[in-house]
Amino acid sequence: MQDQADSQPMIPPRHIVAASALVQNAAGDLLLVRTHKRGWEVPGGQVEIGESLIEAAVRETQEEAGVTIRISGLGTVQSNLSRGLVIFGFFGEYLGGELSPSDETPEVAWVPREQMLARITHPAIYDRVRFLLAFDGQVMYHTYYLDPYTVVSEIRL
Repeated sequence: MQDQADSQPMIPPRHIVAASALVQNAAGDLLLVRTHKRGWEVPGGQVEIGESLIEAAVRETQEEAGVTIRISGLGTVQSNLSRGLVIFGFFGEYLGGELSPSDETPEVAWVPREQMLARITHPAIYDRVRFLLAFDGQVMYHTYYLDPYTVVSEIRL
């Protein structure tokens, strides 16, 4: 007798892909945006169909903070196992524009490096920024579950 699971059509896995950027200006300050749901974080969001990871990080920074950036490297890859969410954490260089809040981000600010982590309350975002700030040339691959926040792995690649 055939197993019922064998008769069901195979559904391909679906993941949400997102890109974020830790942006530094010429003074050495770093960009943070405050969202309604997650509090302070680096700008970022979902990658749209037809868009590269880098294009998404640049677009999200423009939309959320009003500034133009250039991506200079990759520092983290995070996998939220609870949601099927994969987040790429890039480094960005500030090119121009004035900080400008949006509906999604009512506050945006340049923050001294040493004050970054004190503002971030969401645990996965805290870890992403912590890994980016401590970047040693190796990308950090980080997997976790939410609710409760549980780290599964932290591997330098």
